[in-house]
Amino acid sequence: MRVAQMSESELIRRFEEILPSGDRTLLGIGDDCAQVASPEGSFVVTTDVIVEDQHFHRAWSDPEQIGARIAAQNLSDIASMGGRTSALVVTLVLTPDTEVEWLMRLVSGLGERARAAGAGVVGGDLSAGEKMVLSITAMGWCEADPITRSGARPGDVLAAAGPIGLSYAGLDLLLGGHIDPAVRDEASMGVFADALNAYRAPTPPLEAGPAAAAAGVHAMMDLSDGIAMDGGRMARASGVVIELDEELLEVHAQRLRPVADMIGADPLRWVLGGGEDQGMLAAFGPDTPLPDGYAPLGTIRAPRDGERPAILFHGRELHGLWDHFAND
Repeated sequence: MRVAQMSESELIRRFEEILPSGDRTLLGIGDDCAQVASPEGSFVVTTDVIVEDQHFHRAWSDPEQIGARIAAQNLSDIASMGGRTSALVVTLVLTPDTEVEWLMRLVSGLGERARAAGAGVVGGDLSAGEKMVLSITAMGWCEADPITRSGARPGDVLAAAGPIGLSYAGLDLLLGGHIDPAVRDEASMGVFADALNAYRAPTPPLEAGPAAAAAGVHAMMDLSDGIAMDGGRMARASGVVIELDEELLEVHAQRLRPVADMIGADPLRWVLGGGEDQGMLAAFGPDTPLPDGYAPLGTIRAPRDGERPAILFHGRELHGLWDHFAND
């Protein structure tokens, strides 16, 4: 059965059977608005969108992975503020020929990620279109003040939690035709498995966000567009210069080298430019012990005379790869 053969009400009823309601949901699906408790008084909200054939391809990913992917993007945004997610609102633009069971698998993948994070899915909207579009608005809370990207200070250590470059490696494998995109089982994917899985359905280190906040982190953001681009954003927002350490980056590059060697790629390019791992990028004071899961990447200093805030590697300013209006 295809979605064009079902009413919107029937689809929503089936969604309700799959999706978590969330412990903080006071009023969920079924009214014009949801009601979500926020007793701390610190309410944070974010939104993200993915478009078919731009951010995902049905032939490349299982529907559960597509649902998990859009959920991960929003959950990591909340975590990067030092927060936890309470609720998600989901908008789906569906092509009329979308198979209902395929769609339910996508909703299930989204719901499982929300459930694991303790969040409810409390509403949304449905529409028809020529391409599938998924958009989520995530709401959450912070125990204290939210952590922003503008608090990095001279003398801080730049660190990251979660994989770096792994998702970009997976994208290169698929774009380059190095593996049949229909292959899903771990044995057949072999050494490519971690990279392909990271691209198809990244797993953000969500607990790393609140852990960094508890440790007194100065600045933090999620790694959605890569160290080069996101680090540059942190540097400009904080008015500082970030200097990356080649030896520290090489640790991450070595983890990717078996895949890189098989396809003739430079793993450092994946580390510096790769987005969508959805990890945490954070600036800690020089005397602050890094929380579990964080690894140092470089140091932070004040700009010198005539120097602008930037992220540097070998003394040269880096620019990221993931401008959504400049990349195919």
